[in-house]
Amino acid sequence: TIVDLDQQSFLSTGLQKPSVADVERLTYYLVPLHVYVLIICSNSTIVYLIWTHKNLHEPMYIFIGALLFNCVIYSSTFYPKLLTDFLSEKQVIPYSGCIFQYFVFYSVGGSEFLLLAVMAFDRYVSICKPLRYSTIMRKTTVKCLLVFAWLFPSFHVVVPAVLSTRSKICNRNLEAIFCNNTIYTLPCMRSRTVTIIGFVILLDVAVLPMLFTVFTYAKIFIMAYQSNKTFQRKAAETCVPHLLVLISFFYLGVYDVIIVRLNSDFPKAARFVMTLQFFLYHPLLNPIIYGLKMKEISKHLKRLFCSNKFLL
Repeated sequence: TIVDLDQQSFLSTGLQKPSVADVERLTYYLVPLHVYVLIICSNSTIVYLIWTHKNLHEPMYIFIGALLFNCVIYSSTFYPKLLTDFLSEKQVIPYSGCIFQYFVFYSVGGSEFLLLAVMAFDRYVSICKPLRYSTIMRKTTVKCLLVFAWLFPSFHVVVPAVLSTRSKICNRNLEAIFCNNTIYTLPCMRSRTVTIIGFVILLDVAVLPMLFTVFTYAKIFIMAYQSNKTFQRKAAETCVPHLLVLISFFYLGVYDVIIVRLNSDFPKAARFVMTLQFFLYHPLLNPIIYGLKMKEISKHLKRLFCSNKFLL
């Protein structure tokens, strides 16, 4: 039993388990199970390739590995609970567990924006300042950037997470299938302090990194436009995959802000579809983009699967 504020505190989630036959219910369970396994395997395979091949021990591939590792983490905060709900009579979550889910999701989400900004900086130095690349992007620099990208959002998100645990809860019906910004609809009174801190977090870990990323790629493309076709091709091959991931994650982030921060009244079906995109479309898009569009990773993937096919 989870005790919060001297009372048992469980929230009812927005997932409604269909009252259907056992065979159909098993189908509802097996579909997300297979998706979760696919997400873990696809992302982990590329991370493994980057870890084990020395020619992929370059800043660009290390940052890609960190990005895919993030996909594994935040998918693991969602799918196990979803699968449990499909097998449970009641779809509930302890309030403390909901706060933890909120903390992990936004820490990892902020980390993605920062990693994309770091990757943009790495591409800018590689393409526009190639002679200084080895001195700027040293191993120590890469390690510091990774630590910063992972810890900076966590230090931000932990503040509203702690403040939320002290709030008095009046609404126990969570209008979502996981704990995102919708937790701000649960307290009896909406804290002005938490709202202000939320906007600061949004600015620090999402808006500013995204603007930096867009500005950096704009400079790269301007320089590519003024250069020869070889330079343009190199810029496109290395930058386009990162931009696709940024656009994908940005539009999902905009939805997450609009749904609660602006008090938008979305239908339940729309909420469900958009929420699934966080944990279905995005975690599967990343390994597809980086596995197929990045030549060196694609080569190792082909060798891996061809060798396994031969063994079979």
